[in-house]
Amino acid sequence: MPTAAHERVEALDVLRGMALFGVFLMNFTAFAGDAVMATELQLLSLPTAGLDHAVDAVLNWLVMDKANTIFAFLFGLGFYLQMERLEARGRDAETIYRRRLTVLLIIGVAHNFLLWNWDILHLYALAGFVLLAFRRASDRTLVVVGLVLAAFGRMAVKALLDFTGSDAGDVGYSDSEALARQALSEQGDYLGLVRHFFDITMINYVLSGFLLGWLAYALGRFFIGAWVGRRGWITHAARYASGWRRLMRLALPLGLVLEGAAVLMAGENWLEFEHQPLIAACLHLLAVPVLAAGYVAAIVTGLQGGAARLLGWFAPAGRLALTNYLAQSLVFAFVLFGVGPGLALAGKIGTTAILGIVVVTYAAQVLFSRWWLGRFAYGPMEWVWRALTYGYSPPLRLGNPRGANHETN
Repeated sequence: MPTAAHERVEALDVLRGMALFGVFLMNFTAFAGDAVMATELQLLSLPTAGLDHAVDAVLNWLVMDKANTIFAFLFGLGFYLQMERLEARGRDAETIYRRRLTVLLIIGVAHNFLLWNWDILHLYALAGFVLLAFRRASDRTLVVVGLVLAAFGRMAVKALLDFTGSDAGDVGYSDSEALARQALSEQGDYLGLVRHFFDITMINYVLSGFLLGWLAYALGRFFIGAWVGRRGWITHAARYASGWRRLMRLALPLGLVLEGAAVLMAGENWLEFEHQPLIAACLHLLAVPVLAAGYVAAIVTGLQGGAARLLGWFAPAGRLALTNYLAQSLVFAFVLFGVGPGLALAGKIGTTAILGIVVVTYAAQVLFSRWWLGRFAYGPMEWVWRALTYGYSPPLRLGNPRGANHETN
């Protein structure tokens, strides 16, 4: 059976819910941005262009790469907890988890090619299979390999692809390609968009080999998450409260300063000096895990104090993370594409408008998640995932002896 409700770790649900908001925000702004679904000229022509530039800088400082770092970290942590609990129940943990990852891979591939070609679910499933092979690795291996892959994995793969001449990382991301996508969108040509993004994914992501870079990027964060799960630092957070406070006080200001410097160097011409882009990139690589750790420490610390009730509002969205993540793709499609009832606003809205849409939509997801979990034991897609994993249809509505109060971290 999946994990019982009394076994849930609230900090994981809260962290997952908050990370989901950040992932939603950055995915939306990036996909609606320059050379993806809009051109630079279109975005500069918007009446909000000046404000959009400032909001972009703030989001790059506070959210970019930090949200998906926490999201991936939590996957690795959740992996360790699930394996531990399955083994405690005398179950064949590896077989069950392989089924779980296989189902996630199928969902992710379908999601990637039919709706959202920046899907992460397939990537998490592939990285999960690798993590499964390392589940007995020592703490030192998890930490060292995790840090190296998290910090340098994607960069190392890109450098190798550049050296061999096989990197096609920019194929499909130009102003002309963005205008072609807008034309397909305004024609309501769903199949045309599917074919277009399929070609980009295959050339730019799979055949180029850059999939390996993203795999390393995710896997490094998985390793760190599994290590933290093994140490029990979040599952028994109250026991380590003083350590979390110290980490928050160190990592949060340091990460903000480092990432602030990286954003300034990357975006301001008046700071030009030799090797500026390289230094900015290195600062960013260092700042991301530091600031992400600071965020996690701040949230875990807040849950031990007066902010627990406020932070608890994010927990239901975290419990329905798969459902909410997939639903966010429908929001992208509705706003940016002209298929069916779609608004076809690609190139017509900037970051400020998107921020407003994301805040309102995510608030609705939080309220919906609370309402749903007051009546049902699983989220809609979480139910599908578990049914296919465990090989039976668990009762969905609360109050059923077999189906009540079961959910998994």
